[in-house]
Amino acid sequence: MTHRLGAIILFYKPFFLWSMAINILIVIFTPHILPSIIVKLLLTSFIYYLIRETNAKRKLIFYKNLGISTWRLFFTLFVIDITITISFLLLMKAFI
Repeated sequence: MTHRLGAIILFYKPFFLWSMAINILIVIFTPHILPSIIVKLLLTSFIYYLIRETNAKRKLIFYKNLGISTWRLFFTLFVIDITITISFLLLMKAFI
């Protein structure tokens, strides 16, 4: 289980900086939790579409070999991203 989670975190790593940039934009425009969850859901679905329709879908073979389905990979990616986003929003609300 920990190897799978580590692999999912490695999959999330290139998207982390983009996610933080989006978090900053969310704090600037609408620092509420529900709109940020909706935005992150749309962005996760866009990443899913982007990976499935380009040559990047070869990356998914590695995760399938580890026993991680595509749905589970992106759902866990969404949960990790939402956890970071909500933590960031609550932290920013405490200081702003």
